Amino acid sequence: QENVGQLDEVVITGQRPLIEQKPDRLVYNVENSISSIGGNAANVLATAPGLMVANNSITMLGRGAPRVMINGRMLELTGDELMGFLNSLSADDIKNIEIITTPPARYDAEGNGGLININLRKGVANSWKNTLTTAYDQNTYSVFSIRNNFYYNKDKLRFSVGIGGKTGDFRGKQKINTFYPDGTWKLNYNSRNQRDNISGRTTLDYDISDNISVGGQYMGDYSIPDMDRTTIIGIHNASETLDSFLINTGYNDRSTKNHTYNAHLIAKLDTLGRKVSFDFDYFNYNAESDNRFLAETFTPEMEFLNVNMSARNTSGMAIDNFSYKVDMEHPLNFLNLSYGAKFSFIDTGADVKFFNTETGDEILDPDQSNIFDYKENTQAAYVNGTKNWGDTWSVQLGLRLENTQTEGVSETLGQSNKNDYLKLFPSFYVSYQKNENHMYSLNYGKRINRPGFWMLNPFRYYISSNSYAEGNPFLQPSFSDNFEFTHMYKGKLRTNLSLNITTDGFGTVFTAVPEENIQIITRENYYKQYQFGWSESYTADITSFWQNRNAVNVVAYKTDLYPILDAESSDGVLFYFSTNNTVSLGKSTKLQLDYWYHTPFKYGLYEIGKPMSSLNIGVKQSMFDDKLQLALLFNDILNRSQLREYNSVVNGIKQSYYEDNSNCFFRFSLIYTFGNDNTNVKQRAFGNEDERGRTD
Repeated sequence: QENVGQLDEVVITGQRPLIEQKPDRLVYNVENSISSIGGNAANVLATAPGLMVANNSITMLGRGAPRVMINGRMLELTGDELMGFLNSLSADDIKNIEIITTPPARYDAEGNGGLININLRKGVANSWKNTLTTAYDQNTYSVFSIRNNFYYNKDKLRFSVGIGGKTGDFRGKQKINTFYPDGTWKLNYNSRNQRDNISGRTTLDYDISDNISVGGQYMGDYSIPDMDRTTIIGIHNASETLDSFLINTGYNDRSTKNHTYNAHLIAKLDTLGRKVSFDFDYFNYNAESDNRFLAETFTPEMEFLNVNMSARNTSGMAIDNFSYKVDMEHPLNFLNLSYGAKFSFIDTGADVKFFNTETGDEILDPDQSNIFDYKENTQAAYVNGTKNWGDTWSVQLGLRLENTQTEGVSETLGQSNKNDYLKLFPSFYVSYQKNENHMYSLNYGKRINRPGFWMLNPFRYYISSNSYAEGNPFLQPSFSDNFEFTHMYKGKLRTNLSLNITTDGFGTVFTAVPEENIQIITRENYYKQYQFGWSESYTADITSFWQNRNAVNVVAYKTDLYPILDAESSDGVLFYFSTNNTVSLGKSTKLQLDYWYHTPFKYGLYEIGKPMSSLNIGVKQSMFDDKLQLALLFNDILNRSQLREYNSVVNGIKQSYYEDNSNCFFRFSLIYTFGNDNTNVKQRAFGNEDERGRTD
């Protein structure tokens, strides 16, 4: 007898692959990575394909330092401040990361190394959801973090809010050997760095009608990265006999605050696909530092000789940035056209004071103090056209025009430096889909890399009594031409060839002055560099329970140094290998094993003399229908991801740098999610984009 019944529902369950290759970018689905659970954005980028996070910086292999965006909006930060922000952003907030090696004309031309776009999670249709995350890290010291995210979507309203905090410390440990003609100075640096932080973000979107929507976004962060440090320098004579010790002890009281605001409107103009969006953004950043240190000289038997230096070095920086942006999507019968304009206004001020405290009183030294103001205004316009011929050929042409005016004023030195330049940044993309197995693409883009604000400030910031960093107000932007060819086979095997040519490249220069035994850290436009890259990556499901991705990168460097430096370039080849493996041990248990390795190599002024590698193992257990997740991560088990030998020779003086920070650690994470999937909701993708300047 036939059994008649009514089907209640059909549930289709699927999972995005860890890596997705798209025509103009690589997408890394962080939500499928065990290594990201309970961590921060910097941890996630360290596991992303084609990226390397080391020495407190991010490198796009074969290209250089990329710019970072959040939800399509450029972060105002670079260098240490960028890494500080990424350390404060929870990995559990991240949906995926887009790695854009050759950005189209719609994006700012800023950044020699391409763009990284971090897309944050959003609530899904017909639901509200709350996620609570806690994590505990243990290395030399411990770090505890907690974060709560709430998402709500109903009818015309989409809303999310997240707030979190972190407390704890991490270790800093470096060694620098400077080989002066009259003997070697061997520096050992140890610090305890505070990671106390609170951050939050919120988004709100509302559909006024079927064709018009408005919204806003806010992100804020307050950090207290205080540092307690001790530096011991062993001073040797020409026969390498220890003459004396120079011991620096100090405490740096620091704080940083940043706020990012966005308001936007999106209007659909007709049923043909024409759409216009308006964005207004404001960014505010403040940083303060109070660095006190005492340097004392001792005999090899640790008998006190004298006070070498006693000082207090304070600094403050404030940055304000306003930007306005309009984008138009204008499809035509024969061409998909888009165009737009952006206006950006940046104002930054820095105040550095140096006090001599050897007598017990604070005596201001005006020769080592400085007030610096910097303004930068940019007007940009772009046009971009895409033409498709069936499912086989696609061509995209773009042109961006940027007009920039800068002015840096040192009130203390009575010095003013101005720049005014108009530049064109073309881009070109062509792709050919031969059949379902073979896809070819060829890309070109021109980029600019502007110096961070503090790099232009001619102040001295003391690291120890015999070493300091200072800015260069004459630093100029660098330019790069990027060529890229890619072949995809069956969507799994990716072959990539690239050439990056950087002109007027600037970077850090470690200069030793043998007459005074002083080390100066500054920035210079000192090179033209060619980077040749070849990479192969393969993603596959080896079995029904084992997902695997392997990648090999080979990068060759050729550097021409400008005559402003008394140095010679030394170039070589970098070999980089990585493997990512996710194994399902059961319906609710997963194991992840990641490993990367790169060889020693030389580029320009520098040599990485020893190989680096990292082995990470993670386990995730899901319970109560995935509402509760427990995760364990053992990061850099062998403690080999540090710069163990970093050499340079400038002015005939060789320097070798080593570090051993807190990359080797254990993390335990717990995530609890609850919500309601039955709310009646109208869902819209948050699709507008905007980028802003940079700071350091």
